[in-house]
Parts: sequence; structure tokens; C-alpha cells
Amino acid sequence: MRKLFSVMAMGCLLSLLVVGSVHAQLPGTEIRASIPFDFNVRGKTLPAGEYEISRIGDDPIDLLMRNVNNKHEHVVFGTEPEDARRIPRRNVLVFNRYGDTYFLEEVVTAGEQTGREITPSHAERTLRRDMAKNQVEPETVMVALN
Repeated sequence: MRKLFSVMAMGCLLSLLVVGSVHAQLPGTEIRASIPFDFNVRGKTLPAGEYEISRIGDDPIDLLMRNVNNKHEHVVFGTEPEDARRIPRRNVLVFNRYGDTYFLEEVVTAGEQTGREITPSHAERTLRRDMAKNQVEPETVMVALN
């Protein structure tokens, strides 16, 4: 009985080690970006600066974006999968620009076939509608990640 308990304990410990190492190797668990302009994510305006983007848990749906120099400047947001036309070589943030206002649209991780798209906020949808009336499209701006 004692030997059986020892074998089960070792098996559990080995399972934890394997799961922990696989979790640490998940692609895109934390990336850094130097963003040169103020921008909006899900209704929150963040200042230009150095940011870390990381997953919340194992699921890639929810992301945390945090200012490296001011931990109080952060936002948690949900994403939807967006199939890439081709697999990117670099990590990239994609923004929509309306005049001098920027909205985060997508987080693309190098080597992954699926990007993470952010649902447009009410403010962005309003700007898009107003620009469409004037037959103007938003500009797409990409920021390469470190």
C-alpha cells in the first residue's frame, strides 16, 4: 500500500512538472511594445509608452495590457480569433487611426495562424460611421513588438 501511494505521488508530481513546462512554452504569453502615441482599448485611453501584453490564464481570449512604467495604467480586454492570410514572422499590434485618435484593433503573434481581434468600442464605431458618411476610411497603423 505504501509503495502504491509513493508511485501515485510521483506520478502526480511528474504531471505537474510537465504541465508547468508546457504552460511556460505557450507562444505569446508575454510580449512588449513601445507605442509612440496615445491609444484606446475598449473605451479606455492609454498614453504613449512601453507596454507588456500577456494572456490571462491559459486561454488566449482575455489579454492584459499594462504600462511598464506605471502599473496603474492597464486594461483587460477580450478578443476574438482572426485568421491570418499568412503566418506572420513578427509580433505586431494593429491600430485603426481616425484623424489623431488610435484604437487597438488586433494583436498578432509571430508564428501563429490566428491573430486576436478586439471588438470595436462604441466610440470607434461612431467615428467609423462619421467617416463613412464622408467616404473616408480609417488608416491602419502597425507597431512591431519587441
